[in-house]
Amino acid sequence: MATAILHLYALALGSNRALSARLTPRRLLVEATARIVQHGRVIAISPTIETPPIGPSRRRYANAALLVQSPLAPPAMLAWLQSIEQALGRRRYRRWGARSIDIDIILWSGGAWDSPALTIPHPAFAARDFVLTPLYSIAPTWRDPRSGLNVRHLRARLQKASQSMPQEVDHPRRPL
Repeated sequence: MATAILHLYALALGSNRALSARLTPRRLLVEATARIVQHGRVIAISPTIETPPIGPSRRRYANAALLVQSPLAPPAMLAWLQSIEQALGRRRYRRWGARSIDIDIILWSGGAWDSPALTIPHPAFAARDFVLTPLYSIAPTWRDPRSGLNVRHLRARLQKASQSMPQEVDHPRRPL
């Protein structure tokens, strides 16, 4: 009897554009999670956090992370996640713009994956607190296959770096 290989994925979800009064950014994360389970089993769900946007968007994001077990290999998982994004109103026309849903594969139990369409681990995840904070709550010991550091260490490094950076202070202007 053959058994299917099960892969474990760490996914990051984000939304900052409601589709309707009912489908708010937080609700879109719940809806995406419900659709993800059609081809996998959710092992853990992080709390949802609210974060400021990066890039040109002005709307705040709802962000969360999931651990999902699935028989889908990385390319098939990517295709499935992109079909969920499209079904939930995602349009890819502006980098870092407002979006109804964004689902990224951050880590994979198979280690690293490199192809023109997909890179695992996600190339920028270790520099993004909005990814590391939710991921830390559900997978603090998962190691980045490239650096060898676990999520706990990556988050601590990022927080330390942000504390050592000079903070912008809004000074009142003096008349000339």
